[in-house]
Amino acid sequence: MDFQVSEEMSVRLAMIDEFMVKEVVPLEAEMLHGDPETLDAGVAAAQEKVKQMGLWAPNHPVEYGGLGLSMVDHGLFAEAVGRSPLGMVVFGTQAPDAGNIEILHKYGTPEQKERWLRPLIEGEIRSCFSMTEPETAGSNPVLLAATAEVDGDDYIINGQKWFTSSADGAAFAIVMAVTDPDAPPHQRASMIIVPTDTPGFNLVRNVSVMGHAGSGHASHGEVIYQSCRVPRTNLLGPEGSGFAIAQDRLGPGRIHHCMRWLGIAARAFEMMCARANERVIDEDGNTLADRQVIQHWGAELDAEIRGARLQVLHAAWRIDREGAKAARDEISAIKFVVANTMLEAVDRAIQVHGALGVTDDTILAYWYRHERGARIYDGADEVHKTSLGRRLLRRYKPDVG
Repeated sequence: MDFQVSEEMSVRLAMIDEFMVKEVVPLEAEMLHGDPETLDAGVAAAQEKVKQMGLWAPNHPVEYGGLGLSMVDHGLFAEAVGRSPLGMVVFGTQAPDAGNIEILHKYGTPEQKERWLRPLIEGEIRSCFSMTEPETAGSNPVLLAATAEVDGDDYIINGQKWFTSSADGAAFAIVMAVTDPDAPPHQRASMIIVPTDTPGFNLVRNVSVMGHAGSGHASHGEVIYQSCRVPRTNLLGPEGSGFAIAQDRLGPGRIHHCMRWLGIAARAFEMMCARANERVIDEDGNTLADRQVIQHWGAELDAEIRGARLQVLHAAWRIDREGAKAARDEISAIKFVVANTMLEAVDRAIQVHGALGVTDDTILAYWYRHERGARIYDGADEVHKTSLGRRLLRRYKPDVG
């Protein structure tokens, strides 16, 4: 395995690192304490600078202006911009748009690509992904209750969704709904494009997450579809392929998430170390960094972050060479390993910051609130562990015969 970074990518990463420090991280104060409109203006200005640098939406298809990055390179990019909650948005690679772009590029018709994909990549519109339901287990998508019934040349969609991330202000949703309840379980659902101005698309609320409902891109919507009628030409891929498309979307997407989490972990670690060195704790001038327990935390976190990073790069390397299916075990493993590593780093950093750590005077409390879901969305830890453990154990099961 060779994770050697090309000279061209090294230059890009250096540019991104500098831009994050000078242009993106300073916007966090506005995000935490300021006015949403002022923040939006600051983000828009930063996005224009990114476009001028030739680094806008680098993971997207080359024919649409992307850089055609390998999975390893995109992972490194995600790690660099993941150091701030605003990084992905500023560089045009935020979820759920990034995943929806992958779906539209692979499964969209020429007409769908022209209407939705091109303006989405260019940042002219936003989208949302509507799969999770409040009354069915998110860990088992074959239990979906939302339906899309055929009526002539249309689908009529009914159902309740929530955690439809970024629905507030989105131009369209990609909805996963049951189109054939009598089909085999993994072939019952389909993915359908629903413009959010369609009658029957009802954004009920932005779900409050640990006391913060958010707005715009930084929100998780509850949506009720009430006799929501869209043309059948809005279907993505073959009817009944919703589950397969979802799996196709989530595999590489976990590389993006995990490397972003490693960016968070790295910055939290740096903040922890800086705080430990500056915090004087007695009249002799000793600091928290002089305490053995803090030294142990530093050593353990550094080792865990290094190990998690290598695991993700190895998974990305396998996807590049053999595809996501071949890297199934690695993808399952990194999901729960990296999420827990990131959350441990944030928690330790908060502890070292003391009372300051639980305030919004630093970015740590924001991460504590909004990244706890990392162990739940895109498959709960327990589901990934069960699935991976079952596959591993089967390989050692003796043949009977």
